Amino acid sequence: MKKSEYQQYDGLGLAELVHKKEVTAIELMLIALELVEESKGFINATADINAQLALEKAGHPKVGLFSGVPFLVKEILAYPGLKNAMGSRLFAQHLPQERSPYTDRIDSAGLVTFANTTSSEFGLLGSTETLLHGITRNPLDPDYSAAGSSGGSAAAVAAGIVPMAHASDGGGSIRIPASVCGLFGFMPSAGRCVPAMENGGPFANLVIEHCISKSVRDSAAFLAVTQDHSTFSPLDCISGPSPKRLRVAVYSDTLMANTPDTSVVEALIQTRQLVEDLGHEVIETRGPDIDGKAISLAFFTLAGFSMDQVCQMMEPLIQRPIDDTLVEPFTHELIRWFRTLDAQAVAVALETVKTSAQGMLEFASQYDVLLCPTLAIEPPKLGYLSPSLNREVLIERTERFAAYTPIHNISGMCAMSVPLSKSRKGLPIGSHFAAMPGDEAKLFSLAYELEEASPWRMG
Repeated sequence: MKKSEYQQYDGLGLAELVHKKEVTAIELMLIALELVEESKGFINATADINAQLALEKAGHPKVGLFSGVPFLVKEILAYPGLKNAMGSRLFAQHLPQERSPYTDRIDSAGLVTFANTTSSEFGLLGSTETLLHGITRNPLDPDYSAAGSSGGSAAAVAAGIVPMAHASDGGGSIRIPASVCGLFGFMPSAGRCVPAMENGGPFANLVIEHCISKSVRDSAAFLAVTQDHSTFSPLDCISGPSPKRLRVAVYSDTLMANTPDTSVVEALIQTRQLVEDLGHEVIETRGPDIDGKAISLAFFTLAGFSMDQVCQMMEPLIQRPIDDTLVEPFTHELIRWFRTLDAQAVAVALETVKTSAQGMLEFASQYDVLLCPTLAIEPPKLGYLSPSLNREVLIERTERFAAYTPIHNISGMCAMSVPLSKSRKGLPIGSHFAAMPGDEAKLFSLAYELEEASPWRMG
């Protein structure tokens, strides 16, 4: 198989070739490893690689939906045999051995994990530019960011290294990189998937695991093999559209009550028309009545609390204070800012999360699906969300950049970014759809329709 042939397939397509013995898992792995090496200086999407372990596993792939398919996990996820640096110099040498129910499901699906992908430090920022790994570039234009925090996963899929890659989302970190890289990014409902870690605190509890993919069917199949049957009713692998027509509420203003860029508005109008043409009922709304500034403050308060907890855990072990030689300037400044807050700050943040979730769910319950932009601005250039920038500047830019997606994590909803449009510069603009917790089938069925009506992927 040639590299160009490999890149035409999605994950299920490659697995079918392995099943039919038209190609071996080792052949696929050798191609993936070669593509990683070729892309290192250009894209820089991978953090740690274990080629020897991968080739051993590819020699005897497990039987599953994705048998023999090369796979990448985000470096935030602890995976045995790969350094779990989380984008930070503080954990650069951390090599976990423990497994989790989530990594067990990945392996049981037959996926052959050979490396992990770059992330912003601790998943805090919306661009993957770290002092540990360097800059991860958007394969569609190297002057632009692959976004974050799952920027490495999106860049690897967009570059054709793998057809799908694990990603995680605490405020948009699956959907936003998928949007800027022209990919399908699905975030399941809170609690839908088996756990990837033990309870990590209030900030970590917002994080949802899934993948970024070229095709809708890969994403649906991956969810089918990672779902937790004890939380929701088991979800069959959704394989196509549903005849049921949906009531779709559309809104354009951000949670900060800002109007998005002109090209983003144009993309939303195009998507609205496409949804109407497919026979769904589209309802114009003002959007949820949610205080975006309060959400931002709560989000970064909980992030600061989590980072402070990391400091308290690590400083006795390394016998020195954690400073900006160990964590990035933004992270260090966030910790110092958090320590200036009063004792009730975390409780206030948690109450904001609770009331905001209630408000969003009350709004969403009136419709089948919500439609809005994924991002308020066009894909940004590198440096726009650099961790070396001042904390106030970064938070202000984040509030403008990621002004739609965090509320869905807070409310436990399922959501997806679908690559249906392009900017005037030719860069992708994703359209964002969301549904009530447990309603993944509605979104996947709609995604299949959109994929068929407006194809975006190769193969």
